[in-house]
Amino acid sequence: MTVLIDAAELATALDSDRPPVLLDVRWQLGGPPGHEAYLEGHIPGAVYVDLDTELARHGEPTEGRHPLPELGDLQAAARRWGLSDGDPVVVYDAVGNTSAARAWWLLRWAGVDDVRLLDGALGAWTAAGLPVATDDVAPDPGTVTLTPGNLPVLPFEDVAAFDGVLLDARAAERYRGEVEPVDPKAGHIPGAVSAPTAANLGLDGRFLAAGDLRTRFRSLGVEEGSPVATYCGSGVTAAHEVAALAIAGYEAALYPGSWSQWSNHDLPVASD
Repeated sequence: MTVLIDAAELATALDSDRPPVLLDVRWQLGGPPGHEAYLEGHIPGAVYVDLDTELARHGEPTEGRHPLPELGDLQAAARRWGLSDGDPVVVYDAVGNTSAARAWWLLRWAGVDDVRLLDGALGAWTAAGLPVATDDVAPDPGTVTLTPGNLPVLPFEDVAAFDGVLLDARAAERYRGEVEPVDPKAGHIPGAVSAPTAANLGLDGRFLAAGDLRTRFRSLGVEEGSPVATYCGSGVTAAHEVAALAIAGYEAALYPGSWSQWSNHDLPVASD
């Protein structure tokens, strides 16, 4: 699976006869919404994607803060973005792709074969001296047909009995239960291993090399051919961990409900 594209490669692709559909997924926990930042400067041609409304649906607290969207709603959103069958897609944000990875994962899960993260995100584009735009891009609608189930998912009812390495992609202090800024309980799922998403990136916001990521995940107990799954607060940065694992050569399942779902049930919590 090819996960990444660099800024120079993207610039060339955008100038080709078949440019990719380009998605700007600016988002951060607690807001503000990313549309204003998008309008202040984005890669020319990029369509703004609202994570809260287009990459998730509203549900009960027991489903978590960002339940997966209904397939029909995701398909309608993808068509709004101008996506048709066979189109390549590039997604990015301004925070090391920790939010854009949600779009990457959802589209791959829904059967879009060629979806890539801009390595280094928007910062890599601007650092290369490439132009930005301030318009609000509204492409002609696409005609894509999405099909679910193309990446593995760990359902809520299977988490407690998961027989593999369960990686917690949140910051280490949240894993340890020292702080909890948004969910009803502090701590982590018993048996989970702390694997903060930020450690997948270098200081430049780019993913570590595949070999370095492989070394990291092996040190956390991930082995070739053994089950691995990842969760975070609400299934956003956990998708970034799935991407990092894919770069390292591992296929991982995503637990979409993540800690926000687990902590809204009467279930055991660990804080070791």
